[in-house]
Amino acid sequence: MYVQHPIVSVPHGEMRSRAEPAITAIVEIATETGANAAASLRSGAGATRPAAAAVLARITVEDDPEAIFERFASEGWTDGLPIVAPTEARVAQMLTFSDLDPSSSLGPMPPRWGETTIATVAVNAVMAGCRPEYFPVIVTAVKAILAKPFNLYGVQGTTNPASPVLIVNGPIARELGINARGNLFGPGFRANATIGRAIRLIMTTIGGGVPQQADKSTLGNPAKYTCCFAESEADSPWAPLHVERGFQASTSTVTAFGGAAPANIIEKSKTVDEMLETIARAVAVSGSNNMFMSQEALVVLGPEHAAIAARQGFDKKRVRQALFERARISFEQIGQSNADVLAVWRGNCIDTVDGRRALRVVEKPDDIVIVVAGGAGNHSASIPGWYSRSVTLPITRADGAPIRAVGELQATEAV
Repeated sequence: MYVQHPIVSVPHGEMRSRAEPAITAIVEIATETGANAAASLRSGAGATRPAAAAVLARITVEDDPEAIFERFASEGWTDGLPIVAPTEARVAQMLTFSDLDPSSSLGPMPPRWGETTIATVAVNAVMAGCRPEYFPVIVTAVKAILAKPFNLYGVQGTTNPASPVLIVNGPIARELGINARGNLFGPGFRANATIGRAIRLIMTTIGGGVPQQADKSTLGNPAKYTCCFAESEADSPWAPLHVERGFQASTSTVTAFGGAAPANIIEKSKTVDEMLETIARAVAVSGSNNMFMSQEALVVLGPEHAAIAARQGFDKKRVRQALFERARISFEQIGQSNADVLAVWRGNCIDTVDGRRALRVVEKPDDIVIVVAGGAGNHSASIPGWYSRSVTLPITRADGAPIRAVGELQATEAV
C-alpha cells in the first residue's frame, strides 16, 4: 500500500482519506487473516519488485564493454554511468584485501533487505572502478551505514536528498591517496570517486534504493552519485575527527554522515568573530535541512579559516560552541505554517529571548561535526544533516583488531 504524495501540503481531511486505506492494509497484514499477505510482501510475490535485484549469481554476457553496460543498465544494476565488468577474476582480486569469508553477511540492507555479503560488496566495488586496496574502507563504510543510528532505511526512502557522506581519517586515508585538499568534493581523484560510488551501487543493488522506486527523493543531489573525502589532518591545527571520537591518531576510521549536498561558504574576514558569524548564518538557512530535521550539522572548515580561528585562540570546542550559539533562525524568517510544524518536530530546539523566538539548528554543541579539509582560499562548506546520526568505525581485521595499512589484509587469493 502506497500513500501518494503530496502529503504535508494537503488539507487534513484529504490526508485522512488517503491514510485510512493504508491503515486498513497494515492491520490486515499484522493480523492472522493477513498472514498470507505478509508472506507475499516479504517474498515479493504478486508485487512489482524493484529493478535492482541482488547481483550475486553468475551471468553470461558478450565480451564487449558496451554490451556489458547495456545489460547491467537494463537490469537496474548501475547508477547510470558505465561500470567495470565484475568478472570472477576481478572480484577474486578485490576479495584478496579482506580476511572475511566472502559468504559472510554484514547484515540485511533496507529497504529490500538483501543480504550484504562480502562477495556482493566486492562485486559492486569492482563495478564502481575501485582498486582492490580500497576494499577495507568500503567494508567499513558499509558497516557504518548499516549501524542503527545512521538510519539507512530512512536515508534510502525519504523525499529528502539525504545521502551518505564518507569521511576517512588516519594513515590509510593517506596511504590510499584519498583527497583531503583542493577540489575534495569534485572530480580528479580515483579513491574519492570510486569508494563513494561503490557505496551508492551497494545501496542500489543490495538495498534496493532505486530512484523513483524505493528511493523517493524529490530532487536528489549530485552527492548521491558519490561523496567521500579525507580530513586534512596535516593542515588542521586541532585533533582530527576520529581522535575526538576516542580513537588513536594511528587508527584509521571511516565516518558515515547522512546529509544533503555541500553548500559553499565564502568568508574573507580577518577576525574569528566575523568569520564564525558568517559561517553560522550559512549553516542556519531557512528552508534547509538544518531548519527542519538535522540531528547533526557538518561543517567542513577550509584550512585558511581553521588557521584564523587557531591563531586567535580558538580550539575546536570553542569554534563549535560559537557556531552553536549563533546558528539560529529567527521565527520572523520561518513563517507561521512552518512554525507550527517546528513546534511539534523540534520543540526542544526553540528558544525565546526578549520575547523573540529562534530555532537552534541542533540540540547541543556536540551535534555540530567539524572537520578541516580543502585547498587554498577563503572557503568552507556546510553539509546539512538529516534524521541520522553519524557513525565512526575503525578499519579492522575480521577479529576487530585495527590495521595500520591495507596491505596487512592482502591475501594471495580469495578465501
